[in-house]
Amino acid sequence: MSIVRVLARPMLASSFILAGLDRLRHADQTATQLSPVLRQVVQALPVQTDEKTLARVISGTQLGAGVMLAAGKFPRLSALLLTLTSTLNAVVEYRTADSSTSEARSRRRNQLLKNVSLSGGVLLAAVDTAGKPGLAWRAGHLAEAGKKSTRKQLKHADKAVRRIANDVTGA
Repeated sequence: MSIVRVLARPMLASSFILAGLDRLRHADQTATQLSPVLRQVVQALPVQTDEKTLARVISGTQLGAGVMLAAGKFPRLSALLLTLTSTLNAVVEYRTADSSTSEARSRRRNQLLKNVSLSGGVLLAAVDTAGKPGLAWRAGHLAEAGKKSTRKQLKHADKAVRRIANDVTGA
């Protein structure tokens, strides 16, 4: 693993770890803040749950994914989870932020830009293959290798059939 990844992943994850921990500690406030979204999710779930529990799950997911990204364990999956949770938080924070004064609107805009930037960073981490080929590339090359192998086998089979046909007609 490159030194950049060793340093950058924990640096990027630190913000999400602290935010997830804070949201987990203050689950009541998190549930209140995320209430417009959580209400819809709770209704869509087949299992009976409350908004506070769902807020804890989202916060715990953010905390766990942040720790996993910082440790370099399942970095693409953890970065994808962080992208989802940070986007959800960014939308909710923007919708609920105060916009009554010019200063409040400026603060709201700056917070949105910070959240969008962090979401972009973890989105980049989600597609980072660390110099190894991704699944799409591997699948494409595997299919191409299969085509070549099949062509080669058909060519050999054609030669064998022609040889047998010549032996039968020439005998």
